[in-house]
Amino acid sequence: MKERKSLRPESAVQVRSSSARPDPALNREIQTKIGQQLRAIYDDVVDQGVPDRFAELLRNLDSQAARAKIADKDAGE
Repeated sequence: MKERKSLRPESAVQVRSSSARPDPALNREIQTKIGQQLRAIYDDVVDQGVPDRFAELLRNLDSQAARAKIADKDAGE
């Protein structure tokens, strides 16, 4: 019979009690670097703006929703 190997190294397996606060897997420096990189990527996406066609579709949906809301209100009176 073939022995199954764990995907995680033995050093990564830790037993914690439910009352103990788990230590972060990444130190503060690494967490900070990841946060900076995520913000930089997100800022690039935000700076790209909304394509004109997409903005037009959103305006159409908003106007249709507004008309439907008015029609529902008028039908309820």
